[in-house]
Amino acid sequence: MQRIIEARKEGFLISTDNSLLRIDVIHHYLSVESYWAEGIPRAIVERSIEGSLCFGLYAEDGQQIGFARVITDMATFAYLADVFVLDAWRKRGLSKWLMEVILAHPGLQDVRRMMLITMDAQGLYEQFGFAVWEFPERSMSKRIGKTYAEMNAAHS
Repeated sequence: MQRIIEARKEGFLISTDNSLLRIDVIHHYLSVESYWAEGIPRAIVERSIEGSLCFGLYAEDGQQIGFARVITDMATFAYLADVFVLDAWRKRGLSKWLMEVILAHPGLQDVRRMMLITMDAQGLYEQFGFAVWEFPERSMSKRIGKTYAEMNAAHS
């Protein structure tokens, strides 16, 4: 069992306590507002949370306003995924603070590489040392399952 990590700043809270997560908020954002997980079924969001180190971002009233998760063995590798701050809460430095808290997590200090994929937030991640991988010719991927849109169409 991982120790819960919390950080507070100007009335906001970031916590790794999964019991605080509002799955409905996370699922809505990912399935409706994100480009990378459009149409994702709630059950898959729930499973992805169970298998990840999650960071919830909360307003002073406890409302969840952001999220990120790290898929990791906490020893050698980490993959940053599903990072978001709700539109109404952007432009306050919260995404930067979220990244600071993630990168300071004690369980991630020994990993050799953290990776991510983004279409539009390179500027944010570059501030924290992320760069285009220096060996793209070594990188490979394989699509195993259908896209969420294909899955949803098959169930319609």
